[in-house]
Amino acid sequence: MLNLRIWIYEWQGDLQYGPAPLRLANWGPILALTIIDRIDILRHLFEFVAVPEAVHKEILEGGTTNSGLAIYRKANWIKVITLSNPVDPLLKTSLDAGEAAVIGLSRELNVSLVLIDERKARKIARTIYGLHVIGSARILVEAKKQGMGDVGYFVNLWIQFRD
Repeated sequence: MLNLRIWIYEWQGDLQYGPAPLRLANWGPILALTIIDRIDILRHLFEFVAVPEAVHKEILEGGTTNSGLAIYRKANWIKVITLSNPVDPLLKTSLDAGEAAVIGLSRELNVSLVLIDERKARKIARTIYGLHVIGSARILVEAKKQGMGDVGYFVNLWIQFRD
């Protein structure tokens, strides 16, 4: 497990600027990209991506299907970070462990942009903690803007898998 302190540049409305900032991800966006076998999009857009230990555990447990586990394991550039402080009790009671850990760790490390899909977690991250949040759909749009492929194609793959 990696425990780090890093200077994070503040959000400036664009996904890429200056030295590559750290981004924290929950399982949802990682799962979406592993489903379409394009986890590399995260590395291209953000360079430094990490997950809290709680998210890492969720991924390794993999639910009933272990969806995306093999692809995630190959993405050794995604770092696992342990929280130094306990998660805010509000987060513990309102969200699952992974989402709570992403928000808690973002506050600990001063990370202003997090990758979360779940609606309730996104709302809490934005309104209560002042974080900038993007999900799988925005990630795919940014990938298209940067010439990484046709968003429609990616979305169709994702929908086919979900159905």
